[in-house]
Amino acid sequence: MNTHSLRLFSVFLGALAITSCGNKEEDEAKKNAPPPPISVAVYKVDQEPVVSFDSYPGTVVPLNEVELRAEVGGYVTRIFIKDGQHVTKGQRLYELDQTRYLADYRQAQAQLTVARSNYAKAAKDAERYNRLAEQDAIARQRVDYAQTDVANAASQVTAAQAAVTNVAQDLKRSIVVAPFSGTIGISPVRLGSLATQGSTLLNTISSDDPIAVDVAVSEQQLPRFRNLQQRPTTAADSAYTLVLPGQQEYTAPGKITTIDRAVDPQTGTVKVRVQFPNPKRLLLAGMNTTLRVRNEDTGRQLTIPYKAVTEQMGEFFVYVVGDSSKVDQRKVTLGTRVQDKVVVREGLKVNETVVSEGVQNLRPGAVVKVGDSNAPAAPAGPPTAAK
Repeated sequence: MNTHSLRLFSVFLGALAITSCGNKEEDEAKKNAPPPPISVAVYKVDQEPVVSFDSYPGTVVPLNEVELRAEVGGYVTRIFIKDGQHVTKGQRLYELDQTRYLADYRQAQAQLTVARSNYAKAAKDAERYNRLAEQDAIARQRVDYAQTDVANAASQVTAAQAAVTNVAQDLKRSIVVAPFSGTIGISPVRLGSLATQGSTLLNTISSDDPIAVDVAVSEQQLPRFRNLQQRPTTAADSAYTLVLPGQQEYTAPGKITTIDRAVDPQTGTVKVRVQFPNPKRLLLAGMNTTLRVRNEDTGRQLTIPYKAVTEQMGEFFVYVVGDSSKVDQRKVTLGTRVQDKVVVREGLKVNETVVSEGVQNLRPGAVVKVGDSNAPAAPAGPPTAAK
């Protein structure tokens, strides 16, 4: 290689070194440069009126329900009602064969008449013997016998009266009447069916106005429901709203009448009974419903889009936009969902700005590119897991 070639090669190496150093400097500059702002949508925290309810699955139960069973035996000879009919207290429902009971009643009445006649005869004999004894015309022993006969005759009258009462009750029980006003069910017996005393189910009757809904609440909520029970109610009180099958809302107001005496140890819940008027009999025993109970989030509350919330280890967080468009992760306490928003009970203040979209790309301290602070939130979805 000649001298000219060596000079050209040296120039080439120098240029290569300069280029290499320049690239390294550019790479270092890129590494140390701050990341570009992250585009997000934000939401300015504000208050809005909220009507909020907690929902509990419930079952409609009658306040009074009785199984009607035959108190005496016999064939069903008459049925006075139709299946599903509304009946009033004391109304006749079924008649069992009265032939034997009517005969027993007449026989008992005849025996009572005989006993009363025997008592009247014994009483007259005793009176006569007493007068003779006053004249010393009869032995005193005879008077004692007469008084004993009177006492025995009186006992026989009492026994005969008891027998009449007993058979009269059997005769009365052969007619089954409604113990209270309510709705009768579908009869499991028909004319000619044999009813056995104490075992044959004739029908079931339940009261239907008012009626109740039973719900199970956790033991932690007992203080709240005790306060609700003690609170005076009005005819227009809407603290309890009932939702029927098919999402039909029941408009009549309810009130808590009973909180069960004990907590179920297997479920940790206690039964609460809420009573409702039922004049149109829309609520049927056994119906599955949803009881909505107005909660503490009712009124003017802080709300944010539910999509702004992230969850980590059972706790909830939001990204709050601060100075220089930097975000800070903050823990919040949530309340009730209201459509696509959620009530924030603790952790935020009015007019603070939170990230409502794009939270999945954020870290604490990240710089964001802020859009319209009053932009509508995207449709709600489940909370995004915090990074």
